[in-house]
Amino acid sequence: MQNRQPNSSRRSFFSGAATVGAAAAAVVALPHVAPSDAVVSEPARVAPEKGGGYHLSAHVKQYYKTTQL
Repeated sequence: MQNRQPNSSRRSFFSGAATVGAAAAAVVALPHVAPSDAVVSEPARVAPEKGGGYHLSAHVKQYYKTTQL
């Protein structure tokens, strides 16, 4: 009996087709997110002349909340 190897080009074709199909399904299933022009951010602060530029921002407050026991 002969040892026959499956055709590798056929295997790669079906593997590629499955990958493309999965990617297309993921694109269709994901919700459409429209880019927003209005970005809410804190106003830019001017750095103090003598250093000491620490200020309690929303980001710092969130960090402090995560460190509480």
